[in-house]
Amino acid sequence: MDGTGQLLRVQTAGLEMAFDVRCLAIPANDLNRWEILTAQVVALIETEIAKSPKRLVYLCGESFGGCLALKVALAAPHLFDRMILINPASSFSSRPWIAWGAQVGRWLPEPFFRLTSEALMPLLGNMEQISADDRQAFWQAVQSVPQETTLWRLSLLSEFTFSNAQLRQLNQPTLLLASARDRLLPSLDEVLRLVKQIPKAKMVVLPNSGHACLLESDVNLYEILKQQGFC
Repeated sequence: MDGTGQLLRVQTAGLEMAFDVRCLAIPANDLNRWEILTAQVVALIETEIAKSPKRLVYLCGESFGGCLALKVALAAPHLFDRMILINPASSFSSRPWIAWGAQVGRWLPEPFFRLTSEALMPLLGNMEQISADDRQAFWQAVQSVPQETTLWRLSLLSEFTFSNAQLRQLNQPTLLLASARDRLLPSLDEVLRLVKQIPKAKMVVLPNSGHACLLESDVNLYEILKQQGFC
């Protein structure tokens, strides 16, 4: 949800063995609704496809990005060949305490809001499995988002919806990754729900991972894709 795109760097070296990676960056002051964000991403993908029209396109989204990826997939399914969703935050509405906390956060002075964000870091990831350097990068990414933007993106998640009928229209092969020890969202239950609705979906459970699993030292997305025959 930081929108920087920088945290994927932990996985980039492996992915670049098979992919020409593009990371989406959302400006820190961006307060656009889902419709505008979706249209912008669609336009970016169209631009990349125009440069090399014969390449396969994999759409990958984690957490907040998983919700945006679903929006893009439903809006322009013809643009991509495969989809990867990692702990998608589409289950956000099942955690009303987060939405309640966001409402309280509107009234907190900025310094106190920052302290609250720092205190919640253990919920965002399994810190024991993230290296010291990556923990620092994670903290900096979280702190880089202004209070207004954080609250806005939480409000977007609270209103995020889609129907099972829409999911059944997605015909691209889809790989769903779920962290069994996600303390922020019920990602395992959500991925189980999604895999039943998306026709060509399969799931991988990361038994010891937290929500921000791609930062963990023992998680290698490229190796997972190879093991699942997804490359």
